[in-house]
Formats: sequence, C-alpha cells, structure tokens
Amino acid sequence: MRQRGRRPVVGSRAIRAVLIGGLLIIVAGFAVPAVRGGATQVRTEATTIPVPDAPDSSATLTLDTNLYLPQRTPAPAVLLAHGFGGNKDSVEGQARQLAADGFVVLAYSARGFGASTGQIWLNDPDREVADARALVSWLAARPEVAQDGPGDPHVGVAGGSYGGALALGLGATDPRVDAVAAGITWNDLGTALFPNYAVPVTGAAPAITTPAGVVEGSDGVLKRQWAATFFAAGNQLPPAGAEGTATPGCGRFAPPICQAYIASAVSGRPTPELLALLRSHSPVANAGAITAPTLLIQGERDSLFGLDQADATARAIAGAGGNVQVRWFNGGHDGDSNRADGAIRSFLDRTLRGEPPDSPGFDFALPGAVNEQGEVPSRRMTAPSYPGLTPNSPDTPHTVVELSDGARDQPIARPPGAAPASISGLPGLGALAATPAAGALLTRDPPGQAATFRSAPLPRAVTVTGSATVDLRVTSTAGPGETVLFAKLYDVSSSGRRTLPGTSVSALRLPDGAGPGAPVDVRVSLPAIGYQFAEGHRIELVVASTDQAYAVPAAPAQFVVSLPDDRMRMPSVPATATSRTIPVAPLIGIGALALGTAGLAGIARFRRTRRRPDVDPALTEVPLVVDNLGKTYRNGFRAVRSVSFRVEPGQVLGLLGPNGAGKTTTLRMVLGLINPTRGTARVFGRRITPGASVLTRVGAFIEGPGLLPQLSGADNLRLFWQATGRPADQAALDEVVRIADLGPALDRKVGSYSQGMRQRLAIAQAMLGLPDLLILDEPTNGLDPPQIRRMREVLRAYAQDGRTVLVSSHLLAEVEQTCTDVVVMNRGAVISAGPVHELVAAGGPTEFRVDDRTRAAAALAGIDGLGSVADAADGSLRIDLRAVPSADVVRTLVEAGVAVRSAAPTSRLEDVFLAMIENRSADDDDR
Repeated sequence: MRQRGRRPVVGSRAIRAVLIGGLLIIVAGFAVPAVRGGATQVRTEATTIPVPDAPDSSATLTLDTNLYLPQRTPAPAVLLAHGFGGNKDSVEGQARQLAADGFVVLAYSARGFGASTGQIWLNDPDREVADARALVSWLAARPEVAQDGPGDPHVGVAGGSYGGALALGLGATDPRVDAVAAGITWNDLGTALFPNYAVPVTGAAPAITTPAGVVEGSDGVLKRQWAATFFAAGNQLPPAGAEGTATPGCGRFAPPICQAYIASAVSGRPTPELLALLRSHSPVANAGAITAPTLLIQGERDSLFGLDQADATARAIAGAGGNVQVRWFNGGHDGDSNRADGAIRSFLDRTLRGEPPDSPGFDFALPGAVNEQGEVPSRRMTAPSYPGLTPNSPDTPHTVVELSDGARDQPIARPPGAAPASISGLPGLGALAATPAAGALLTRDPPGQAATFRSAPLPRAVTVTGSATVDLRVTSTAGPGETVLFAKLYDVSSSGRRTLPGTSVSALRLPDGAGPGAPVDVRVSLPAIGYQFAEGHRIELVVASTDQAYAVPAAPAQFVVSLPDDRMRMPSVPATATSRTIPVAPLIGIGALALGTAGLAGIARFRRTRRRPDVDPALTEVPLVVDNLGKTYRNGFRAVRSVSFRVEPGQVLGLLGPNGAGKTTTLRMVLGLINPTRGTARVFGRRITPGASVLTRVGAFIEGPGLLPQLSGADNLRLFWQATGRPADQAALDEVVRIADLGPALDRKVGSYSQGMRQRLAIAQAMLGLPDLLILDEPTNGLDPPQIRRMREVLRAYAQDGRTVLVSSHLLAEVEQTCTDVVVMNRGAVISAGPVHELVAAGGPTEFRVDDRTRAAAALAGIDGLGSVADAADGSLRIDLRAVPSADVVRTLVEAGVAVRSAAPTSRLEDVFLAMIENRSADDDDR
C-alpha cells in the first residue's frame, strides 16, 4: 500500500548526487584552462642537439629541444617549429596536446632564438631548413618513433608564421616528411614586407597580382611598423651561454640579413639584393617540390601575411601535382592565432595515421560583429573548391558592385612629412579596430587625405572570398617613384558605423606617368578577405595618401584620384555554412557554473514531468506539432478544446478564426507562457514547458508589442537581444532593421511612435536572430496597405529560406494571399485544416474559360473522380473538381486541343470560412 503524501520522485540521495555532480562540473570548468596547458600521461626530455653551422663547415651550434613522449610508443612523430621571436616554450601547450593525441613531438628553439646558439638567417635552406633535416634524422634514431624504413621516421612538421615557412621549406627539401601543416605564414617574405598591389591597366596586365606582387620595374612599399617589430624581435641580446652569437647593432641577426634590412628601412624601398635574399629563403623558391599532403591555414585578421600569400603557395603545390588543402580562420597576427591549432591536430591525426588525404575543398570563416569582450565570433563555411588556385579564371564566381556614390574625380594631398597619417590598425592589435570604442581611434583618415567612393545600399548580402579589384586613374605631382597611395575597403552599416575587414590595406607605388600631371591608369587588388557585407550596408573604397603603418615619402604632393570605371569586381565562391564558432575560452568557468545551476533547476523540471520523455526523435525536424491541446480555466471556461495540428518546414501557416476562437491561447501554450490543461506542444520534437531551451529557436510576437517607450527603437532591439544572453553577431540586427523599415525613426523614443510603427518594431524584435520558427499574433494590426503588402512579401521570403512561419489572424484576405496552409479554429476547436488552395477549391466550382465548351466537356468525361461540369451564363465552364487537381484538368483539355484562357475558383477563402463557421455554429446549437 502506497504511503499517503509520499511523492514518487527523485529521492534525497539522487538530489545529493546531482548537487555533488554539479559542484564537480563547476570545479572542472574552472580547471579546464590549466588542463589544456598540460595534458596527462606525457613524459618530457630536455636535450641539446648539435647541428652544422653551415654547409661544409666543421663548426657546430646547438639547438635547445624538448621531446614529448606519449603513453604508447612507437608512434608517429611531429617536428614542431615556433614563430619569430619565440622559442621551444612558445609551443609547449600545442606540443603537450599533440603528445596526448599519441604523437612523439620534438619542439625546439631555432638557431638564434632562446637557448639555441647561432645567428638568424631567416629560414635559409642551408641553415635553418638544414637544421630541421638534421632533427628529422635525430628522430629516425629514436626507438619511440615509428619508422617507414631505415633512417626514415614516420614524421610530420608543423609551425606557424616563421615556423610555418620553415615547415614548408622542410617539406620541399626532405622526402622523408609525410605531412606538412603551415599556419599564418608567407610565400615570399620580400613581397610580404614590401607589397605593391597595383599593376598598369594597359598591356597584358593580370587581373589579380601574385602574392601582393611587386611589379617589374617598380618598388614595393615597406610595411614599416611590422618590419620594425619583426627586426626588433631578432635584435635582442642572447641569453647567458650564447653571447658569442650576437653582432653589435644587429643583435642575433646574421650580418648580411641585418645590413640588407637596414639599407631598405632607411630608404623605404627594397634593394634588389634584399628581395633576392628574402625570396631564396621563402617557400616561393621551392614550394612546388612538396609532395607530402599539405595544410595551409591563413588568418583573415592578418595585416602582416595576407590571404594572398597562402594563395601563391597553394598554386605552386597544386600546380606541381601535390595535394594541398587551404583553410582560412578568424584570426592571425592581428587576432587569435591559436585558433588554428585544432585544425592542425586534426590534419596530422588523419594524415599520419594512414587515412587518405581530404579532397582539396576549401573552408573559411565569415566573421561576425565584435562582442563586448573584443572577440569576433564567426560562421564556418565550406566550398567544394579553393578559388585561390585559379584567381584569374573567367569561371571564378564574382559579384560586381558599382561605386557610384561620390565625386568621380577627387583631389587629395600628402602633407609634409606625411603627418598626420591615416590609421588602419596597429601591428598585432588590428582586431581592436573593429570594436566600437577603439575603432574611432585606430581607423581614421585625416580630412583632405582620402578619396572616398561608395556603393548604394546593397540589395542583398555580398560575400567576398578573395581579393576585389578596381581600376583607378591617378594624376600626381609627386617626384619619380614617389606616388604612393593606400587603398582599403570599409563596411558601412545603415547607422554609419565603419568596419575595416581584416584591418588591412593595399599599398600602391604607382609607375611614373608620361610627365608631371599626366594620368596613370592602374588596376588595384584590394586586400584579400573572407567577409560578408550585409544587406542594406554600403561598401566604401577609400584611397588615402598616407598610412602610419607604412614607409611613406615625406615630400608633400597632390593627387587626383578617379574611377575610369566605377565597377568593382569581388570574388565570391559559393559555400554552405557548416557551423558557427564562438570564442569560449574566457567563458568556460561561467559556462560550467551555468551548467551546474541548470542541473539543479533540472531537478524541479524532472519532478513536474514525472519521468516522461522530453524529446520525440521522430519529430526533431518538424517545427511544431500540437497534439490534443486543451485549456480550461478555474472558472470552468474552456478556451481551447482538443486542438491538434502540425506545421512543416517551409510553410507559412495561418491560424484562422474569429475573435475568441482560442488562437492566442493556443499560441501562448505553444510558447510555454501558460500551461495546458491537457495535451502537448512539441517544437522540433522537444516538449514545450516554461523556459524550454528549444524556445531559443523560436521568435514570437503575442498580444501586442512589449516595448519600453522611454528608449529608442534601436535600443529596444539591442536590449531585447542582450537579455537572451546570446552573442551579438547572431542577432542579424541590420537585416531586421531593414524589415522594420523605420528609417530615422529607429533612433527616436518608442513613446513617440504610431501604432503601426510600434507594430513593425515588435515584428522586427521577434525576427532577431532569424529564428527557425517565427510565431506572429495578428501581425498586420495597425499597418497601412503598403506596409501590409511589404509584410506579406517578408513572410513569404522568410519561409522560402527553409524557415517556418505561423501567423494567427482574422483577416481572411491576408491569410489567403500570404499563407500556404491554414488551420481554421472556432470556439476553441479546429474545424478544418489543409493547404489554402484545397480549402478554396472545396468551397465551390472552379471556373475554366475555354474556346470550345462542347469539346471540353467531352474530354473531361474521361477523368475519374471529377464532379459536375456545367455551362455558365458568361460562356465559361464551372467544374466541381472534388479531389482532382486543376492542373490535371488543364492538361487534359490542352491534350484534347482545347485552348484554356483562364482557370480560377469561384469562391474565396472568406466564403469557405464563413460557411464553416455557420455550419459549426448550427451544429453546436443543435447539440
């Protein structure tokens, strides 16, 4: 016999278990960052390895190394190289993680860095690259390393920036290397530090230059700040024990490297000797010799080594028949470069364990808006092929944007000393330029120093994957070789906020014209980006006379910049979204705390549901299923009685009924705002309860706009989205603002809005985040006819993108013109449901206008299931279709030689609806 008062629910032991588990989750969450830095079951050995100082030299130097050993050996090995200015400790976290994955990892300090001796030769094939080959031989002698043959270890090489170029150099010169993973690195260090993105338009000029290519006979423009940062990192004094490796004035740089750089830094132009030296020490010299599967990861926020550098390396490898994959990520030297580590681990795990290499597809990120923490979430996109392999192909998809807003000929000046200068960003801090607070300081163009050409508001979003090109005409008073300009693309929102994608600019040292004042036509390659300009935004081309990050001639000059052709060509590879990446490292502890709290709250929900299943696996792809839903209030009033219907993906479903039919009560139960007396509502298979997590996929507007009158429309939208706790870039704010169509009123207080304006703002609020299921209660109340028509178009387009819309209304004409399907309610119950056209057809005959009614009637006699066919007084045929589609009737008539001028139902949804209501009311009265 069951004891009275005892509830068959979770016991106290279970509650304590959940409490303890929640606390453990919280503790573990705060411990995660520490664990990532040091994986368990990894043994380390520190040692120094001697290598020759130079070819055919008896002198040696020592490389300081750490060997990381996994739990089980023998295992494949990874040689891990560090970035410029770093050492073996810089990659310790990555090394430990790879070792935890089961690899033997050798991390080392390159010559001239850390405790290693020797001088810096910038990845000289005969020095730094030869050192790496010696380390591969050292690994071949270790018993812990799996072998492909005598002296041939099963080994991959990985590195970023300086280490990435080293990895490519090793892969090109050592056939024992089985996999190469290079991140955020250069193809040609000369063109990376001395770029020139302009070529003459006349002659056989390519549409896109190769990597930031220096034109024959033209000098590049020195990236002064990055070059100085680069040089300063190697100009430091060596640690104790390596004092003999330093040169006065050059630190640990080898004298030939140091002297060539100093000469070019003073003049701002590269010497031929320096360009030749940097080229010979870069992947451009031998990348075509790489035969091992190769992964190139390049950052979209990288003003040092742009995406074009990876393009050039990929073309060299693929052109020689090698297997190369390219991945762009939301980071780089101006962002979080560690985001590339996961892709490198996955690539090495696959290739070094014998799995076939992936097809040469293309992954890239579409960055979103910067959040309050300065992080840039992004969407991961996948394309079937990499456009960087064939940038000049006429088959490469592209979008043409007209820069028609702005004077065609714009004069600008370069002030004496090139100061004040335009600011595009700071080396290593470029990502700050996208934040609202720092953007105004880190991106500016002084008045009179920049020509601006703008597009009209974009009618649709434009995705750019590569380097846009535009033709410029420049007239200059500068001296020979001193016409230096800087081109960049801004994203300008509807509110006027400017964002510089990738924080990069294109430096142009233009060839001299026919004489002073003679125009020069050039084709400019803008910085390669992976970026989406939102619908309604403008694209702004700015050509500036100065930039503080570059070496700019000091002599004053005047220029006239014009567009001989205002069309800009922007590459845009078709791609599909695969995931959305959100920076979570700073939020792990908070997330774990929230998870623990949610676990405790789940106990209460578990009590309420009494172990009933939460998800129906068969319905996870169905937006909404309402099953036998009912609501009876305490006073005995039955507002809703046994309502059941189903909403499929892509539908615009109208919940139709007179006032008091129970539509709003049904929607409130669907959204968990009130509890049903019986029945269930499931959204994407998950049963709805108050606060159900699946409701984040639903946008709703129920019983009038809930807005704060003292705030502006824009602030209402922002505040609502912040309350959801979701990342700002997921709000799609610009798109819903366009839908609201409030113009300047968006910045006014809502208290001054008309009813129609408040209605439109509330609908935009419901659409924030572009939810999978959109539920709107009487959305056209207060809208005038043009606005109703616009809303009709918006809802249809919303569903065509694969989402679903549920609209409740008593406006029959609007439901008929907007909705694909309808559920008719009256007195709390569903009285009919189905596609709109079927309900309308069932309400009366369909009128067909034909050229020969006699022949038509004879032809239709052969259609089974067709109802009566009658002549109408106006000369048409009125046919009772019953279940026969009208398309079948038209086809039969045409095949019989009868011309059909029109086919239309004789009744409207209003007629059908009223008939249903009257019939049901009569039935209820009879009962």
